[in-house]
Amino acid sequence: MATPLGPWAPCPKAAVARALLLGWVLVQVAGAVGASDVVVAYNLTWKSTNFKTILEWEPKPINHVYTVQISPRLGNWKNKCFYTTNTECDITDEIVKNVRETYLARVFSQPADAAGSAGEPQFTNSPEFTPYLDTNLGQPTIQSFEQAGTKLNVTVKDARTLVRVNGSFLSLREVFGKDLNYTLYYWRASSTGKKSSSSLEPWCLWSSSSSSCLCLCTSAGRREQGGAGRRARPSLLRRDLAVGSAGSRGGCVHCDQEL
Repeated sequence: MATPLGPWAPCPKAAVARALLLGWVLVQVAGAVGASDVVVAYNLTWKSTNFKTILEWEPKPINHVYTVQISPRLGNWKNKCFYTTNTECDITDEIVKNVRETYLARVFSQPADAAGSAGEPQFTNSPEFTPYLDTNLGQPTIQSFEQAGTKLNVTVKDARTLVRVNGSFLSLREVFGKDLNYTLYYWRASSTGKKSSSSLEPWCLWSSSSSSCLCLCTSAGRREQGGAGRRARPSLLRRDLAVGSAGSRGGCVHCDQEL
């Protein structure tokens, strides 16, 4: 007589294997869901004036963080701004080491709980950035101006940069040398006709045949191959001239008016 079979009992080893497999599947699904919630950075933009350089991007993070890396064109990547919820990163201290170098940055997007994330984080590359060519020149400052007969002698002060050599910050003139030039615009206050005088040195000397109020405006630029250099925002100075007399010297008013 055959022995009746009892209820089927699963092999303990098989049950453990199935449990492990189910757990692995759940982890992968959870990781995929988490990764899909991370938005990759976009619209990476360099903002730089007198070599003060910040990388900006979008969007504002909701449940993720960013890490920024920067590298010379042929160099190694260096981490900056670890696990930040900001959408900008100041990398001035890296680019001022060699302002003629070309740099590339990339922004990694990671879940806020990066320790529990699976796989490599997604990232976006920035456009290339060469500080010497791409930084904007800040607004120049008129240091002094002096009337001598029918002439007005104007001295422009070179702005300081964040480029440092032997512990001292360099001026624009010390960084760019003869690649830097200043253009001074001047015209009668009641006239729309504009004239200009340009010099490779931080000063200008020109003739004036009018005793009326003149507007004096300087902008800095640099020479570039294949065309005129980019211009900085002008510095506007208004002064009453008393040509031929020792009378009123007038006052100075700095304006933000664009040319």
